[in-house]
Amino acid sequence: MFQLSETHQEIQKMARAFADKELKPIAATLDREHRYPGEQVKKLAELGLMGVAVPEDQGGAGLDNLAYAIAMEEVSRGCASTAVVMSVNNSLYCDPVMRYATLEQKKSWLEPYAAGRKLGCFALTEPGNGSDAGAASCTATLVSDAGGEVWELNGTKAWITNAYEANAAIVFATTDKALKHKGISAFLVPMPTKGLSLGKKEDKLGIRASSTANLIFENCRVPKGSLLGEPGAGFKIAMGTLDGGRIGIAAQALGIAQAALETAVEYAKERKAFGEPIAKLQAIQFKLADMAMRLEGARLLTWRAATLKDKGAKYTKEAAMAKLAASETATFVAHQAIQILGGNGYVSEYPVERNYRDARITEIYEGTSEIQRLVIAAAVLKEG
Repeated sequence: MFQLSETHQEIQKMARAFADKELKPIAATLDREHRYPGEQVKKLAELGLMGVAVPEDQGGAGLDNLAYAIAMEEVSRGCASTAVVMSVNNSLYCDPVMRYATLEQKKSWLEPYAAGRKLGCFALTEPGNGSDAGAASCTATLVSDAGGEVWELNGTKAWITNAYEANAAIVFATTDKALKHKGISAFLVPMPTKGLSLGKKEDKLGIRASSTANLIFENCRVPKGSLLGEPGAGFKIAMGTLDGGRIGIAAQALGIAQAALETAVEYAKERKAFGEPIAKLQAIQFKLADMAMRLEGARLLTWRAATLKDKGAKYTKEAAMAKLAASETATFVAHQAIQILGGNGYVSEYPVERNYRDARITEIYEGTSEIQRLVIAAAVLKEG
């Protein structure tokens, strides 16, 4: 049996209490009004949840990736929109800065972000490349400036979570087209900055309280020292970052599914049909059994991937499995919850319709389900 340590149980308890008190009561309003949960994100920072696995001397909580996954699930159970803000800052911004930045860079680009005083975002996807992350048309060119050489960025990045609230972005741009994906580099770009503008906020199906928009670079100049990692290491940094990010999204999906399951169980016990609670109907029991079984299986896959990362072992396949299983489980569980609630599941008076909308994106961002299957299959074939 997988037994959480006392520390991990305390993290789970703390995050669950926060979600129940601070997020669940307002999640529907945040969703309806497309309102960024600014105060709630500040409170997450006070709890150390904006840089969970970052060492304390670098601004973080000094915990591990399993603690992060556990906290992410609980926060997502309360509000998936708030959780994706937390996920991007932890997985897609702080993690690669922690791993690839110089000590000098970390003082400005990591510590305030891991502490939650500032917020980061991750700019990889472009309007035309979708799942083909190596086809970056955004460019970065060394040009002369009054103070010496600087990088000049041009191009557009799409679907950027936290775009309107972020204080910095990790931006991936081609520095040598002849080298294709090996010619992509990563840059630390402050926001706002001259030459960088934001597109319109996307009107989304789910996670509507988080901002998503294009980042548009037009002769945007950043210092030569803004390079994150080595020149040409951008694709490697991006792929490694997404491996860890998939653990976060898997945990987000678990929280969405758990919320939907809890609503379905409570409703089944209270709703009567033919003189009895519908929980006594075998058809309902079978649905609940399948929901609970798939959720628990996805949770164990997620915890396994997080544990492997903490051990410094390879976890690409396991992260893909966790993300695939958890995201498809979230959609399945939310779907079944709506079915159990019937007409009540289709209206916003109950949270399962929001759970269903929020779940759907977990099968798309940070690698679609189709990409996860390719990653898993490639690993299985290599192992065989």
